[in-house]
Amino acid sequence: MIEEVKDPVIEVHDMTVTYNRKPALWNADFAIPKGKLVGIIGPNGAGKSTLIKAIMGLVPLSSGYARLFDQQPLEAVRERISYVPQKESVDWDFPASVMDVVLMGRYNRKSLFRWLTKKDRQIAQEALEKVRMEQFANRQIAQLSGGQQQRVFLARALAQQADIYLMDEPFAGVDAASENAIMNILLEMRSSGKTILVVHHDLQSAYKFFDWIILLNTRLVAVGPKASVFTPELIEEAYGGQLSILTKIGHLLQEETLPVREPQ
Repeated sequence: MIEEVKDPVIEVHDMTVTYNRKPALWNADFAIPKGKLVGIIGPNGAGKSTLIKAIMGLVPLSSGYARLFDQQPLEAVRERISYVPQKESVDWDFPASVMDVVLMGRYNRKSLFRWLTKKDRQIAQEALEKVRMEQFANRQIAQLSGGQQQRVFLARALAQQADIYLMDEPFAGVDAASENAIMNILLEMRSSGKTILVVHHDLQSAYKFFDWIILLNTRLVAVGPKASVFTPELIEEAYGGQLSILTKIGHLLQEETLPVREPQ
């Protein structure tokens, strides 16, 4: 089940990525409309992070391509795209303050050889305030908790003032308070017309917060509005019939009155 989209802001065409000749992502083909909060869902090793990196041009493609804002290559619109990597991929021992990290989001719009302006610092300060981290502006990034570090990386993305945000596991290792704070910011961003793709693993919160779902297990299982994609049949196809997953979906169907696909 792949939803047709008119005037998409993200298009992925026949995209395949292989590592050591083994496919991590196989022949993905879909489109995403503007202003959606999209969850990328699937089991471990399904290619979720690979998909994000491939769209950003961070891994070589075996075939296919991505087009953003109807532009290819990505360099033509890179200033309009923001990427938040997995927390584990960041060197948190790098000697930088919280404000230094957030200001890095402003360099995407400037030459590295030009001074940041008072306006840039004001935008960075406002981004920190949105994630409620302004009191830590002068703290070394390594001294923060995992949830606080994720909020700072979100502030850096906000400071970039992009139109598309690609986020790889922003909720991994954060406490419930940080998760709720980050999700509220994402909902606010969506309300302002931003398009956000989030690699995520929790099925219950995925249905609660995301508008669209990309269901993935190396190959694309389904893409579309959550009511169409979040069905027991498609979840079973993606997760290979894992009992715990199907049991959770059954509970969600009862609690949330989710749609049940009728037999054809």
